[in-house]
Amino acid sequence: MSTPNAWAGLLPPAFDPDYIERAVVPYLSSSEYVGERPALPMIDLALSKENAAPPHFWGMLYDGWAPDPKEGTTVFITGYDQRGPDNERKKIYASATTPDLYAAKYAPKVHGFLARLFAGTNAGKPLMHEYYQNYFDLYWDLHLGVTGEAVPPEVRTIGTSFTAVLGHWYPTEDIVRENIMRVRELRPRLKEWIDRRVQAVIDGDVQDPEGTFVHYWLKNGQGGEHFRREDIVFECFHNFLAFSQWGNMLYHTMALLDAGHGDPAVRSWFERTMTNGPDTADGGAFTPLDRYVMELFRTVSPNGGSLSTVSAERGADPRSGSVLTLHPSASRDPRHWRNPEEFDPDRYREAPTTADDTETRSRQAGLARCPFPPAPFTVMDGRRAEMTNSAFGAVYGVVDGTAHPVCDTAGYAPFGFGYRRCGGEQLTTEFVKEFLRRVWSRGIEFTTLDLDHPEKLPVSPRTVIDDDIGFRQGP
Repeated sequence: MSTPNAWAGLLPPAFDPDYIERAVVPYLSSSEYVGERPALPMIDLALSKENAAPPHFWGMLYDGWAPDPKEGTTVFITGYDQRGPDNERKKIYASATTPDLYAAKYAPKVHGFLARLFAGTNAGKPLMHEYYQNYFDLYWDLHLGVTGEAVPPEVRTIGTSFTAVLGHWYPTEDIVRENIMRVRELRPRLKEWIDRRVQAVIDGDVQDPEGTFVHYWLKNGQGGEHFRREDIVFECFHNFLAFSQWGNMLYHTMALLDAGHGDPAVRSWFERTMTNGPDTADGGAFTPLDRYVMELFRTVSPNGGSLSTVSAERGADPRSGSVLTLHPSASRDPRHWRNPEEFDPDRYREAPTTADDTETRSRQAGLARCPFPPAPFTVMDGRRAEMTNSAFGAVYGVVDGTAHPVCDTAGYAPFGFGYRRCGGEQLTTEFVKEFLRRVWSRGIEFTTLDLDHPEKLPVSPRTVIDDDIGFRQGP
């Protein structure tokens, strides 16, 4: 492996040897391979989620620049065999993000956020700048029930710095080094603050404890080994990564709906959807607005792929390697759709869901049994609900006897595959639906602004956008 001194003359002078050794060298010494497009909606356990993170990220997550689960961890970097029986950790995580909770507890918070975003004073301004002026208030309100002055400046700063690292990505860039080191500096104070706020949720010392993710993680994890208190603290700041797709998705949705430069098919389907009972069930598992948003996600794919670690079988000094299962190419695979390049929300009218008969689907795929037999996990938060899984491992909820499934085909890939499916998928879908309802009800039109030097904003992994889209209010 290269030494820090070998790189010192090739990098900016501000790069100290410790940063070079702990972030730059591991990144440059690692390899990332593109994996196959899945034929079934799952990832095999040989492609593990254990420690599946870019090597230069560890310094933002742990003091020692390397994974240390004793300090806390997240389901997103935990292998299946470390999650408890039948993917229990994922089911506990997802118990806080189900559609029934969004409707009952989280929707008012999103309404307030969108009202501020589309305030008349923001018309004609670059909108993503305004988005990030309010984003962390919504983020911490959902997680811990705090907003405004109750969120310390350093907590806001660490969120902004984390997002900057995601967007600019490469540890050889000075902006990435600066923000990684800022995260490392502030993380101890962030963890202490989160832990105090978790205790406030436990003590009922917030306005509505049941309006927070933490409440459901506490109740359904029961402080057990598969969702410890330190894991709850860790999830609260690791979600900077998971929630980054919200900004990415909104920006690209606005671009598709742009009055002058958008996609005609996306705009036409939007009008058609919103004028014909967008939230009225019409015989399938998904409402018209569900289907429209799902097709937006299939088209935009704000999360580019599922990262896995693999075991090395040979090599005297095997390099650190990982495999990336790409989402966009899987979502456009002609093996799964007759018209993969068209924008067609109706494709989900007959698409299989996680609630379809699992044994039948397994046999139709040529399998002797379900790879991931359904294993209901009964929640302990007062609801009559359970978290279960499809034949291929995707987790979903059943509340008061009603299933809330997700589309379960390898051709719908923006949220990943099988047991690796994003635990916040349905919450994210509900957020975008709320965004579109407000756009329609207020007659909002998006326009590309004529700016000489639009602000560059990091929004998600390897993605920095030009903040050049604004809006105008309809009559």
